[in-house]
Amino acid sequence: MLLGIDHVQLAAPAGCEEAARNFFGEALGLEEVEKPGELRTRGGVWFRCGNQQLHIGVEEGFSPARKAHPAFHVAGYDALLARLRQDEIEIVEDDTIPDLRRSFVSDPFGNRIELLESLT
Repeated sequence: MLLGIDHVQLAAPAGCEEAARNFFGEALGLEEVEKPGELRTRGGVWFRCGNQQLHIGVEEGFSPARKAHPAFHVAGYDALLARLRQDEIEIVEDDTIPDLRRSFVSDPFGNRIELLESLT
C-alpha cells in the first residue's frame, strides 16, 4: 500500500550543484538536505519541501523534462513571483484552472516547475 510521496527527483547535468543551490535553495527557498555519505560521490543535491524532498540527480546524457514536472504549493505566491522576476527568471502564468493561481518556471537546466496557490 502506497502511503505518500517521499521525494521527487529531477535530472541535471554534471556540475549542476551550485546552480541547483542558487535556484532551489535561494530563489525558491528550499532547505538543503545533506546526502548520505556514499551517495555524495554521484553528484547532485537534495532539498526538503515540507515532509517531502526534491532530489536533483546527475544524469549522463541529460535532457530536461519539459512536460513532466513537480508542482509546489506556495505560501506568499506574489512575493515568490516578485523574487523570481527580480532574479530575471521567466514566469509563465496560467489561469486555466478555476480557484487556482499557477505559473510555470524552468530550473537552470530546463526542467519544468509548477508553482500553485489555492484561491479558496
